[in-house]
Amino acid sequence: MMKILVVCQYYYPEPLRITDICEQLVIAGHEVTVITGYPNYPMGDIYDGYKNKDHVNETVNGVKIHRCYTIPRKRGAIMRILNYYSFALSSVLYAKKIKQDYDVVFVNQLSPIMMANAGIVYKKKHHKQLILYCLDIWPESLTVGGIKKKSLIFKYFHKVSKKIYTQCDKILITSKMFEDYLKENFNIADEKIFYLPQYAEEIFDKEECKKINNNEEINLVFAGNIGKAQSIDTILEAANILKNNRKIIFHIIGDGSEYKHCCMKIAELHLNNIIMHGRKPLSEMIRYYKMADAMLITLSGKSLISKTLPGKIQSYMVAGKPIIGAANGETKLVIEEANCGFCGSADNADELAENIVRFINCENKEELGINSYKYYEQNYSKEKFLNKLVEELKKVKGEKINEHF
Repeated sequence: MMKILVVCQYYYPEPLRITDICEQLVIAGHEVTVITGYPNYPMGDIYDGYKNKDHVNETVNGVKIHRCYTIPRKRGAIMRILNYYSFALSSVLYAKKIKQDYDVVFVNQLSPIMMANAGIVYKKKHHKQLILYCLDIWPESLTVGGIKKKSLIFKYFHKVSKKIYTQCDKILITSKMFEDYLKENFNIADEKIFYLPQYAEEIFDKEECKKINNNEEINLVFAGNIGKAQSIDTILEAANILKNNRKIIFHIIGDGSEYKHCCMKIAELHLNNIIMHGRKPLSEMIRYYKMADAMLITLSGKSLISKTLPGKIQSYMVAGKPIIGAANGETKLVIEEANCGFCGSADNADELAENIVRFINCENKEELGINSYKYYEQNYSKEKFLNKLVEELKKVKGEKINEHF
């Protein structure tokens, strides 16, 4: 049994896998404590029930949670910066006061990378080992928001990122493309990097997600965050190209910084073939997966981020759904290797529209879905993920390895 200190700015009730990871570790017999922020992702407002310092300390499904002061992200660059640094500073102050003895530190690193600082403070003070699970590569993630690589802002965050990455004892990466970036930009040694792709939530069972009707409509579903990195404009432009085909209906489920922009563009283009459903809780997502003939994945091609593998790919695959995409790098390679759909270049609406028509006309739609699920089982199963994670945690702790899941 290990005592694990987890650091992540986002946690329950925010809709991210780190909650399930921590709860699974508890089920396996480990003691888990999480340092996190006030829940406000992705809408940007503090969730009801968590304002006025409510639930600063609570235990949910066996996981002990401490919430550090966080300014809600809301909209705009200034609020985003305040959000990032309010948690980074408050969590560091809290980490300095922790007296409990944990065996290992696990940082679930999304944006911003500064969320890792609290874990590093505890690691140094108590002479422990730290594993960082890299889901967003920094400072490259900033380029999606328009930050130029030659700018002072980018150079500053390059120094910040280097300081953090080089202080980690092990870095687990979700996309193979991250390995070269870490080596080339920060001189991270081979032995410190380990590939650990994400898994999907258990709710997306392939039997539960089977198509519920056989009408002539073709329902295409995008699910997830709606930001610049996701290049939802590519879907809207493809929908505009295909708007005369009344059989095709696009469904976009989620919210984010580009949600209002998407709604405005849909109105400007008079697109009657797109439905914006907004953000839905995980428990309701099954109904949207059931309606889907295929799932959509689009990524901006403006930075290295376009070459990564988003976690939604695993959710699409475990549900046994064909995938149609407009992305570069690892996402495109996985779709092609799995033979589970069709993928064109990032930001290319013409290719996306062509691949949608190609999907509609293909006679092996069911086979594509079967291939999708098989590839998930072979490469991304939850059991494999958890066994590998525990193995890496035990390695840095210096404990004997054996399987727990």
